[in-house]
Amino acid sequence: MLLSRIETDWRSAGLEPRRSAMLAYVEKLTRSPAAVNEGDVLALRAVGFADADVLAIAEVAAYYAFVNRIADGLGVSLEAWVAEQDGRGGS
Repeated sequence: MLLSRIETDWRSAGLEPRRSAMLAYVEKLTRSPAAVNEGDVLALRAVGFADADVLAIAEVAAYYAFVNRIADGLGVSLEAWVAEQDGRGGS
């Protein structure tokens, strides 16, 4: 199943180049945002993303990080079904 392959390792999930480029960008933006540069945006353009698409991708990644940091900072507990899926157990 594609979802399982993506969850295990998106790089070896057999995704089309456009999706792989998007995920590589999002991973870099998430893990090392200061390292993101014009070359990363050019790589997205090279696989067909328009500037508006790149903006939307960055906004979604940033929003996800923002919401998670707010939840973590306030000590919000995961719902039991989420905790079970990610291996943290219920709270």
